[in-house]
Amino acid sequence: MPNKKGKRRSFGAVRQLASGRWQVRYRDPETGLLRPAEKTYETKTDAQVALTHIEADITRGQWADPDAGAVNFADYATAWLRDRKLADRTRERNESVIRLHIVPTFGAGSVADVTTARVRSWRGKLLAAHVGEPTVVKAYQLLRALMNTAVDDEMIRRNPCRIKGADSYDVPERPVLSVAEVFGLADSIAPRYRLLVLLAAFTTLRFGELAALRRKDIDLAGRAVVVRRAQAELQNGRLFDKAPKSAAGVRTVSFPAELVDEIQRHLEHYAAAGQDGHLFVGPQGGQLRRSNFRDDWVKARKAAGVSAELHFHDLRHTGNTLASTAGASTRELMTRMGHSSSRAALIYQHMTSDRDRTIADRLGAMIRKEGGGGTPGDSEEGSERT
Repeated sequence: MPNKKGKRRSFGAVRQLASGRWQVRYRDPETGLLRPAEKTYETKTDAQVALTHIEADITRGQWADPDAGAVNFADYATAWLRDRKLADRTRERNESVIRLHIVPTFGAGSVADVTTARVRSWRGKLLAAHVGEPTVVKAYQLLRALMNTAVDDEMIRRNPCRIKGADSYDVPERPVLSVAEVFGLADSIAPRYRLLVLLAAFTTLRFGELAALRRKDIDLAGRAVVVRRAQAELQNGRLFDKAPKSAAGVRTVSFPAELVDEIQRHLEHYAAAGQDGHLFVGPQGGQLRRSNFRDDWVKARKAAGVSAELHFHDLRHTGNTLASTAGASTRELMTRMGHSSSRAALIYQHMTSDRDRTIADRLGAMIRKEGGGGTPGDSEEGSERT
């Protein structure tokens, strides 16, 4: 379009439509085709300013195709999750969060329709609906990761998930047991699960790691347990063993000498046969499941008189606290527990087996001081539920 001096603009053009509004047109830098801007403008000046901004974005390499984000959000989310490399259980959890908490709000629209204001409103409504804060945080983290990919795909210019503090929450302080309380809980639970409680507290293994242990993973002479795998359970009930969450999860953890007799007794009476037999099995010989174990846990918790808020995982927290009291450093605790959060420490600073043995010995001294480690009742088999 000619300007007042009769010269044509070097970039794009503006023109007045029949409606009286002004339209901006410019050459698509990718296709070379003439295309209109996303919206029209009330005055010619406004249109010329918009055209100048578009030209500047193209010159700086910051121009994004306005139509790129028109892809349906639900379709994009499905493809995004499908293309991620995830463990089966993680994939199942992520799919559930997306399906239940993200797609109902954003699924019908396009990727470009997801704005910061809409994200803020969505998050607030989830919290108001009493969706658990950990679930809301997980949903926000997934949405942010998905939209980061959309930015990388040049579908949108910047991630709309920009809410300060939305990606974390304050974890409430968990109960910590004394050594005497740990043994009280072990005394109160079904005999076949006594060692499960003791190992959870004094080796800080996770439930899934304990459930996956085999006879061959126990080194009585070396007083150590080798963690090679962890049990996982899908929503359909299928159990399977998987690699630990990180390389740090594959580890050898020493246990106190005071547990040797407990372990020998358990191997004799309760573990499955053969070196590949599971260390912990149910009363009928099947694999240990959280759901089947829960009733025994609740009864033992009540009988032992400990907090009704105590979760099995709190035994791991207890063990970490006791090991810290025994003199373990932060790096040693991370190694003992299989943490991978401080990767440099885990990669370049390895705890020696002698130091790990010292920690286990100090835990043993705590057990002796509290009078723990005694032999349970003689009629273990008879007192167990069938």
